[in-house]
Amino acid sequence: MKVVFYIFGIIAIAMFALAQENTTPPQEKTTPPPRVYPVALPNYDEETATRLQIFLDNSDFGPGKIDGRMGEFFRKALISYKHAHAMPKTGAVDQWMLDQVPVTYTTYTIRDEDLKLVGNVPGSRAEQARLKWLPYTSLLEFVAERYHSAESYIQKLNPGKNWEQLQPGETLKVPNVLPFEVEKFTEGKVPENPAFASRKVFVDTHEHLLEVFDHDQLVCVFPITPGSKTLPAPVGTWKILGANVWPWFRYDEGMLNYGVRTENYYNLPPGPNNLVGVLWMGLNKPGIGIHGTNNPETIGRAASHGCIRLANWDAARVKDLVSVGNTVLIF
Repeated sequence: MKVVFYIFGIIAIAMFALAQENTTPPQEKTTPPPRVYPVALPNYDEETATRLQIFLDNSDFGPGKIDGRMGEFFRKALISYKHAHAMPKTGAVDQWMLDQVPVTYTTYTIRDEDLKLVGNVPGSRAEQARLKWLPYTSLLEFVAERYHSAESYIQKLNPGKNWEQLQPGETLKVPNVLPFEVEKFTEGKVPENPAFASRKVFVDTHEHLLEVFDHDQLVCVFPITPGSKTLPAPVGTWKILGANVWPWFRYDEGMLNYGVRTENYYNLPPGPNNLVGVLWMGLNKPGIGIHGTNNPETIGRAASHGCIRLANWDAARVKDLVSVGNTVLIF
């Protein structure tokens, strides 16, 4: 009799295990998105190129810094936008795109409170670690980042300005893009967004792009710097563990250069000139994250230390387009 119960017990356990296996949802396969092939662009004049850059930027298809030029990321953003909206993948621009930006330029008047965001940033990490905040180093840097632009382009739009003596009340000509209002950012953790639980982040280390998909729909594209030859971004499938606005940064040269954590480090305070900028989004790979930068001019060109680096204005948007727990595929 005991043998019979024993046999029935084994059968019951096996059936329960099989039922559990059958009720486990299948794992969705994560593969790189189809690549959009490059195409030639017509030769747009500076104002038309600026209008298109603004249109793409406002649509979350980042063209890189706004500068009135038709560069690499301008082309990639345009073709990615067309791919996402089932449009012919050509370099031609429909008039309706330009119609979305009827006014190419606007003005910005320097305010008294802007001066609180600007200050001196010492060169050494030891001195930086003694501060409570790493501000913008100039009003030019502040205005350029606010309007997603190259500093040289802001200077070009405002000839004759004395940038060293810029004062509150002075008005500047700037691209009419949705501004990056850094003063509205509050330090702290970014909450999980259940509405975006199914989204996936794809980091293309060859094209220097970060793309977000909601199932098969491309949501956004932003230019990045993905590691370096000596310390490349880790290829593989990862998860977003958490995200913080205005992060402190543990500056450890051993970790940055060799991937080895040491006790010789500096805790650098938050601020737009912190090395990871306005955002740190940590992955389940120690020391690796998606983050901002203190130098947007280098995005897509200079190397980083294994992480995925974006311009601050793009990092600020990425945090609102993904969620903690999302899959990140680096390839």
